[in-house]
Amino acid sequence: MTVKTIVIIVIGVLLGGAVGYLYYAEIGCLSGTCPITSKPLNSTLYGGVVGGLLFHTFVKQKKK
Repeated sequence: MTVKTIVIIVIGVLLGGAVGYLYYAEIGCLSGTCPITSKPLNSTLYGGVVGGLLFHTFVKQKKK
């Protein structure tokens, strides 16, 4: 992995985590039975994972 790849993935994780927390704060789950959105840590981690995976798709692979 190059430094550029790592930076892109870290940016995705940070943005995804922020969006996950905002989703919890603005929409959330009132009943507390939702597994992802019932706690801020869960939604932040889930958002970070999804953001990292999404931004990883923008990394160009070297052709051999």
